[in-house]
Amino acid sequence: MTAAVVPGTEPADASVAAAAPAAGARPGIPITRWALRVATVLAVVGLWQLLAANDVVAWLHFDTVPSPGEVLNAWWQRLGTSQYYLDVGQSLIRIGTGFALATAVGVPLGIALGRSSVAGDTLGTLTELARPIPAIALVPIAILVFPSDEAGMVFITFVAALFPIVVSTRHAVRALPTIWEESVLTMGGTRRDVVLRVIVPGIMPGVFSGLSVGIGVAWICLISAEMISGRLGIGYQTWQSYTVVDYPGVFVGMFTIAALGAVTSGGIELIGRRVTGWLPRGERHS
Repeated sequence: MTAAVVPGTEPADASVAAAAPAAGARPGIPITRWALRVATVLAVVGLWQLLAANDVVAWLHFDTVPSPGEVLNAWWQRLGTSQYYLDVGQSLIRIGTGFALATAVGVPLGIALGRSSVAGDTLGTLTELARPIPAIALVPIAILVFPSDEAGMVFITFVAALFPIVVSTRHAVRALPTIWEESVLTMGGTRRDVVLRVIVPGIMPGVFSGLSVGIGVAWICLISAEMISGRLGIGYQTWQSYTVVDYPGVFVGMFTIAALGAVTSGGIELIGRRVTGWLPRGERHS
């Protein structure tokens, strides 16, 4: 006898098998897109050079702005000093410590707020009251409460990253279909199984969205805190350059901050793509 086959089963299986390698593959960016990106940057640098070299004053005063060549020369000189790397390292330590603490606290807190009405009425109330306060406004409190400037700046970074992580995690938990949890419980699973096998994997896209936002906000607040009360760090050195009228040094600090922010944000995005590799490609890159 010929075994009964559900119509469409074999073609579907074949198509899935054929599409599996393609789904995991991530083709490189076309050369035309790379060319457009490079051309955009070169156009902006060229316009900057034109305005600075000709001391243009048209509402904005470009006669006081250093040229790209002056900034590159100042950056090259900074790269030859140990102080530059000390400042970069100090800022990375602060951002890494504060962000790691915010992740360790924010993700479990967001899960609790999304699943428990008691947690929402207690911790959630405190979270909503504190969330509108800018983290940088807590600098005076951090100076008064913490025994050292380092601990205070880590605290500022922690608070800045915490709320985006908590809110994104909470929304991701609430967005999960309830049928997933019900299915696990129906098949004999426990609450622990629900959390580990449904909640945690299902919220990962939302969690990494919060992490991406959190790292950006954390950098903004850390640099501001370093400018106000720091003794080391890129923010501190950028402000010091401004106070001594070293405008190329100010731009060096700005571009260093941009580079560090791009590296840390890109690292989080890369990890997020690996962790959420089961998502369709369009959703992973959104």
